[in-house]
Amino acid sequence: MKSCYQSAGTLVVLLLVGLALLYSGPAVGAAAGGKITGTIKLDGTPAHQRPIDMSKDPVCAQQHTGNPVKTETVVVGANGGLEYVVVYISEGLPEGAANAVPAQPVTFAQKGCVYQPHVIAIDVGQKLLVTTADPTTHNIHPLPAAGTGNIGWNKSQSPGSPPIDTTWKAQEVAIPVKCNIHPWMHGYMAVVKGPYAVSDDKGSYTIENAPPGSYTLTAWQETYGTQTQKVTVASGKSVTADFTFKAK
Repeated sequence: MKSCYQSAGTLVVLLLVGLALLYSGPAVGAAAGGKITGTIKLDGTPAHQRPIDMSKDPVCAQQHTGNPVKTETVVVGANGGLEYVVVYISEGLPEGAANAVPAQPVTFAQKGCVYQPHVIAIDVGQKLLVTTADPTTHNIHPLPAAGTGNIGWNKSQSPGSPPIDTTWKAQEVAIPVKCNIHPWMHGYMAVVKGPYAVSDDKGSYTIENAPPGSYTLTAWQETYGTQTQKVTVASGKSVTADFTFKAK
């Protein structure tokens, strides 16, 4: 009988320890991570973004009657905010943080015969889903540079097809993507290692869960190239890093 009481007591202690670890773990992780925020702006007048002629595929053109889509190489919002700029930690990340792979997939959608969003960022090894909502066939063709370790592919996707499910093997900022059927379709996939963000239509971005440390932060834009700056992230704190690109 005494042995039974001892076993029951041990079990209760183990359960209490397990619950303590369960509820304390996330709080510790959240406190350890910091945040990098900022705004990316364009100084000057951006180049005119021309309307896209989709007349070669009436199915595409009909989706934009009276509201033609424009190219998105330079997208500037209110107060000069620059959209579709990839921001990532390019130097200084601990090996564990650099090699961590987010569980959630990144989606690169085809809708209205354009890529939405125009630019994505994705971690090495992170699941990529290429989807289509269009009633016409697309041919997705990423073009990684030679020698990067990434292998290009060229896949057809007809209406109603399931997502193309894939990953990238190596860091590369950035991989251009085209459609062999619709020549106006262009986009980019920036493959990075570690936390990242892409600026929104106001030019704002936020990198969550950056481990404490001193880093080189890089901002990449398809027309204006890259800029870098040094940042120091403190545990549970937010640091600001703004970028300004000069219009060409």
